[in-house]
Amino acid sequence: MIGGEGRKVGHEVRMFSVSQDEAAAIQKAFHESGEWAAVAELRRHFHIQDNVNALNAVRSIVRWAQPLQPPQPAPASPA
Repeated sequence: MIGGEGRKVGHEVRMFSVSQDEAAAIQKAFHESGEWAAVAELRRHFHIQDNVNALNAVRSIVRWAQPLQPPQPAPASPA
């Protein structure tokens, strides 16, 4: 087997949800100080030790846009 004994098979997959406040803090760190600052901010909120996974999560979060607000109905005009 290539990779020898150090290779792991069947890595555990974890999902997590990110609140708007957490996403905003991560995005702010990214825009003010770069990717690795955003990774540090991400790790303040979530236990992600793998640099590749943390960086991928940051890149995904930074691409998120704010949810669109539904249009407000126009006030009715007097008849």
